[in-house]
Amino acid sequence: MFFRTKPAGSYRYLQIVHSVREGKKVRQQVIATLGRLDLLEASGQLERLMRSGLRHCESFAVIDAHAAGQIQPVAIRRIGPDLVFARLWKESGIPEVLRSVLKARQYEFDVERAIYLTVLHRLFASGSDRAAERWREDYLIPGTEGLELHHLYRAMAFLGDALEQLEKPTGAVRCNKDLIEETLFERRRDLFTEVELVFFDTTSLYFEGRGGESIGQCGHTKDHRPDLKQMIVGMAVDVEGRPICCEMWPGNTADVTTLLPVVKRMRERFRIREITIVADRGMVSQATLEAFENSDPPVRYIVGVRMRRQKEVSVSVLGSRARWFESVPQRSKAKDPAPLKVKEVWIEDRRYVVCLNEEERRKDAHDREAIVAHLKEQLRNGDKSLVGNKGYRRYLKVEGSGHFVIDEKQVKAEERYDGIWVLRTNTVYNTETVAHVYKALWTVEDIIRTAKSILETRPIYHKCNETIRGHVFCSFLALLLKTELERRMKFADLQCEWAQVLRGLEALQQVEATFQDKRFLLRSQLGAEASAALRATGVAAPSTLRELP
Repeated sequence: MFFRTKPAGSYRYLQIVHSVREGKKVRQQVIATLGRLDLLEASGQLERLMRSGLRHCESFAVIDAHAAGQIQPVAIRRIGPDLVFARLWKESGIPEVLRSVLKARQYEFDVERAIYLTVLHRLFASGSDRAAERWREDYLIPGTEGLELHHLYRAMAFLGDALEQLEKPTGAVRCNKDLIEETLFERRRDLFTEVELVFFDTTSLYFEGRGGESIGQCGHTKDHRPDLKQMIVGMAVDVEGRPICCEMWPGNTADVTTLLPVVKRMRERFRIREITIVADRGMVSQATLEAFENSDPPVRYIVGVRMRRQKEVSVSVLGSRARWFESVPQRSKAKDPAPLKVKEVWIEDRRYVVCLNEEERRKDAHDREAIVAHLKEQLRNGDKSLVGNKGYRRYLKVEGSGHFVIDEKQVKAEERYDGIWVLRTNTVYNTETVAHVYKALWTVEDIIRTAKSILETRPIYHKCNETIRGHVFCSFLALLLKTELERRMKFADLQCEWAQVLRGLEALQQVEATFQDKRFLLRSQLGAEASAALRATGVAAPSTLRELP
């Protein structure tokens, strides 16, 4: 039974009809003609008729009363975040792993729920753990109702609780978070028997305050905050972009001292025999490469090298007349992959791969021309203020009575580096593969940027080493969930920006209301982004209206 409009001359009439089958045909039978549609709408009779009918359909009556503001909400909670990430949290095995590590502990509160709350807060609002306690009030997160701030702090301390002090040079410690990482890796080992490629990079995170008992130290800051103590965090990511583990060291640890201990630890912790490390030029020293090659079995590597500082690279490698091979052609569309040319150069037993991006070459040349042109203009007004600018300084030289002029020889020399980067490797991969694997290093760099910006791991306010390590590890767990959701959405061919997905899930609300002495739950409208996240994780959206017992 349904409404139908029937035209008659210049008017339209509203009818109630239903379908009846006569033999093999279905025809519509008119039950009643209610009148001219324009008159029914103008007089308000149609609206009164519909409202009258709603009295005999409780579900629609509740929805209509809610829309009209005639019912009083008892509670309003955001349900989207927990709907999606509770499923990912469970299917990743994190609750089970936490319970296994907690088996010998006796806590009077649910540690797993405290960690889950912190991780969920880190995904949606970030900020300090103190903020997580207040944030929870607007969200439906089962099992977290009785948690207080000191419970969150104790959960962080449990994650970072030291089990063993590791040998130098890094000063790292083995703690509970390592047990969790290893067990999570074992759970998915059946999906990939070996980790062939490991992408590794580090960053610094600064502290607001003391910086723990020992982990907070002054060192080379990547955040441009030399006034604050910091810690160093390293992230290892597999070839599929999933975080494997995170490592933490005092803030005065040099990057070049971290790579060798990380490889050694990963072999021991995850029982990996064959491993290929991919890292940028700031992570590697000649001593590290020699140690890789002399280990048993040798560690394979693909690493960036410093083109200007290493004479062998700047003279012999870049001066090689080996032919370029076009791996990726020039773009025809904006979304096409960036162009790439590669060539292989051997210096004795050392293998180098030189990569060239023609787009970057043109951009570098244009930028340099702009800098030199601006320099010439500024030199007419005096040269003292230019020395402090690193971008300017490389193109200047002293001439005559202590004045600066353009160093044309240096300008010419810089041309040979336009759009080029050089790799060194001891793998058996072909030249193209080496170049493309190294380009994929952006995966771990993107994850670290996410940890620092989207998840706001920094600044850190904790005062104890244990809670600091736990705080950072919660960001690692949040990255695990983020990566898994993105992976599932990509597999389901659902294209959504991450920020839009979060907004869509936050907008999904549940209203508890009372109507005619009965309690109901009403769900807000399901947006496209929230719907995509639910579909990707296999979660059914709650019904629009439910009556509570």
